[in-house]
Order: sequence, then structure tokens, then C-alpha cells
Amino acid sequence: MTFNGLVSLKAVSLAVAALVLTGCGGGDGPLPFKTLNGQAPLVIGHRGAAGYLPDHTLAGYQKAIEMGADFIEPDLVATKDGELIARHEPNITGTTDVASRPEFASRKTTRKVDGVDETGWFATDFTLAEIKTLRAIQPLSERSAAYNGQYTIPTFREVLELAKTESAKRGRTIGVYPETKHPTYHEDAGLKLEDRLLSILAEYGYTKKDSPVIIQSFETANLKYLRTKTQARLVQLVDGDDYDFKTGAVTFAAPFDRPYDWTRAGKTELFGSMVTPAGLAEIAKYADGVGPWKPYIIPVKGTYGTDGKMVDVNKDGAVNYMDTSSAQPTTLIADAHKLGLSVHTWTFRNEQRRLSADLKGDPQAEYLLFYRAGIDGLFSDFSDTAIAARNTYLKELGR
Repeated sequence: MTFNGLVSLKAVSLAVAALVLTGCGGGDGPLPFKTLNGQAPLVIGHRGAAGYLPDHTLAGYQKAIEMGADFIEPDLVATKDGELIARHEPNITGTTDVASRPEFASRKTTRKVDGVDETGWFATDFTLAEIKTLRAIQPLSERSAAYNGQYTIPTFREVLELAKTESAKRGRTIGVYPETKHPTYHEDAGLKLEDRLLSILAEYGYTKKDSPVIIQSFETANLKYLRTKTQARLVQLVDGDDYDFKTGAVTFAAPFDRPYDWTRAGKTELFGSMVTPAGLAEIAKYADGVGPWKPYIIPVKGTYGTDGKMVDVNKDGAVNYMDTSSAQPTTLIADAHKLGLSVHTWTFRNEQRRLSADLKGDPQAEYLLFYRAGIDGLFSDFSDTAIAARNTYLKELGR
């Protein structure tokens, strides 16, 4: 897809605001949302409240709910005995204390995940009872490790129960947004995720389009299979490897170049083909929405000098993401909405190294760019920041 040139944060904000004003004919009453369903954009607690507590713990999901998240997101992998648990990867080395458990030292192994050899401990080699003896740890070194070892690993049923209980307690519906992680890996291991997921959702009556559940995946064949089995909402995730700061384009390298089921099938198209009008039309045949990485929607670009080198804008001695600026939004949201597809993007984080220079160190400014562009929902490690920014956006619309 073609990315537009670099503009300032203020220019993007004013341009989007002008479009909204034009669409409603002036300032008579509250301005409309630009979302597909005309409702406020969703805030999804990414892995719970990952900015504050270790990923995928009941305490983390609880915290996200308390901060106002509309949905909580459990990534799902399977245990050796076929139970679905909330972990980001089948390789649980970086998110649990398994490496420090001498009783499991012999379980360390090397397995191929999406064509890449990974060494560590894998959920598929543990029973649920064994998984329950482990404790969650913070996977990112830049975040606090103070809560390491305090929380158990939840099952998918436990996450659903939490959402159900909290919905009743708070008088608002809290949705669950599961991702089936590495479906091909699990199918190769004889632990097909989708049938297990459908069985559990059926227990809760979550089989319809208006059920408080949305299922997402980076692969395609499993979503197409799910479409034949459920009317629950499905979202096709769209990944990428890195940024090209000169052009604003997303770059691709394995295993983040295409859905792994495409690789196995010999397809050569890249993830980027999914967000073209033709690619979106294909997605609309089996999914209700698309979940692209943020730069597909609002690219970031660097400033380049006459020497061809990117400028160290913040003058910290390093040239990186913090020296980029937000470019104009692409047409992706509009293209998807024309096809009836919602657009949910990821992942929003507060750390300064994850913010482009034009945001001036304010994470709320990034959310506002996407809210104003018409995003239908977004995943955040800091749901409180996402909600605060949404409240600002609501005030801008006179709501």
C-alpha cells in the first residue's frame, strides 16, 4: 500500500477533526463517531494489564477491568492433556518460572514454531496440573519484576468466569478476546485449538455474533474453519517484522512475513497483501474484522539529512523509533469499513522508547490520533491511559 508524506501531529489532528465536522454539517449537537458501528471505540486489555502486572494472570485481567477495559485478551495455548491456558506462546520460558524449577529441568527441549527452532519449555509438554504449579513472571526487562512468582497460570475457563462475574458485579458487559496462538504448531502436536475453544465457548452460550467474545488469529485456515462452526465474531490479525523509517512502510522477514499456514501451503504473498482492497475483500468472506499492526494505519517516518542519514531528532545520541514522526493515516480504515469490516489495532504502550517524537512524550496523544482516524478498537498494555484518552476524545465530540 502507498503511505503518504510526513505531517505534524497537530496537522493530522486538525485534518481529521475537519473531516468529522464536514460529515455532520457543523457543530449542532455531539459529533458522530467514525467507527463502523457508530459507537465509541473499544479498549482491549492486552494480555490483561501487561503494563503493570505479569502477562495473562487473573490479577492482570482484573486490573484491566477495574481500569475500564471493554474486553480482556487471553492468548491461548494447549497443555499436553488438551486444556487451554492463557500464555502468549507455547514456549513458556519467558513468562513463567519454569526455568528455575529443578523438577522440570529435563523438560527443556528444542521445538520448531512457525519454522523457527526455539529452545525452552513448552506448554504442550506439561499437564494442566503441572502448569498450575508454575508462577507467572514479567517477560519485559524494562517493567517491574516485583510481582514475579505471585500468580498462577489461568485456564481459559477461569478467564471467562472472571469476565462473567465482573460483568454482573459492575453492570456492564466485559468481553473476552481470545487469540489462538500458532494453530499449525498445535495441530502438528495433535492438539487442535479450535475445537477445544468452540467447545468451551458453547458451554457459555457464546456462539452468536452478539456474544461477548471475539476470536483472533494471525493464521487464516483456522479462521475459515471457525467460520463454518460458529457465528461468533472473527478477526484476521495482520503482522509485520519492522519499520522502514525512510518510506513509512512495514517491512517483512520470516517468521513475521506471512501467516504460517500460507508458508506451509507454499504461498508467497506477504502480510501486506491482506490490507489492500483486494486482500480486505478476501478477509470479509470469512471474518468480521481485521487487526493490523499500528503502522499499517498511521505510519511513522524519520527525517533524513542531505547525507542520507536519519536525523537524531531528540539528540540523545541514538537514532531509533523515538526520532520518528506520525505520517498521515492511510486509507485502511475506510477501505475496511466499506466492506463491513471493523478495525482493531495493536499494541499501545506508555514507555517513552515506544513513542514517536511528535507525541512529545505523551502516550495519550497516540491514542487520540487513532481514535480521531476512526479506529473501532485497540489493544493496550495500559487500559487506564487508553480510557483517559478516550474520555478526552469524547469531550472533543461533545459527548
